Amino acid sequence: MKRAAIYVRVSTNLKARDASGFEQNPDVQLAPLRQMAEQRGWTVHAVYSDRASGAKADRPGLQALMADARRGLFDVLVVWRFDRFARSVEQLVTALSEFRTLGIDFVSHQEALDSSTPMGKAMFTIIGAMAELERNIIRERVLAGIDYARTHGTKSGRRLGRPMAIFDRDAVRRMRDSERLSWRQIAAKLDVGLGTVRRAYGTSRATTEV
Repeated sequence: MKRAAIYVRVSTNLKARDASGFEQNPDVQLAPLRQMAEQRGWTVHAVYSDRASGAKADRPGLQALMADARRGLFDVLVVWRFDRFARSVEQLVTALSEFRTLGIDFVSHQEALDSSTPMGKAMFTIIGAMAELERNIIRERVLAGIDYARTHGTKSGRRLGRPMAIFDRDAVRRMRDSERLSWRQIAAKLDVGLGTVRRAYGTSRATTEV
């Protein structure tokens, strides 16, 4: 007999309440999930619940569920709907991948998907592929944006990175050797950093010696 875990989540947003009370009453989700487990001959090991926004990753009930999953305390997880469990496709796919490694099946009541069936396995494979495609598209857009900014500058018109300091490098050596000014004084006069004038002095001196 399989040990089933049930996870339900209700919203903290009172405006989200619908006519059935689905968003605010966990029993609306819990009753049909218990019935499903009973029909399939599963024993309910535990019910995990959260009253929190789906955008929150640190939900106590979800964290307890994942901890028990890693301890092997149940064999199948039953949820009302994907969005009750995961805040994004990526989180869903990541969790499903871990469940697969742990030998735990995943059943969604409303989507009528069961990872223990061949059709369910195929659907979750497609979901994983779509999530991977989404990550690759985002990565490519980020890299393309960086390349464009490097070539054309940012929206402000400035290039990425620290702008090149333009000043008379020979003046650094003259101020240092002839006028006996300090590095700080030279940097203030040329409106550049201390490190910049030190490097410029070293480069200018090496060039002169050669």
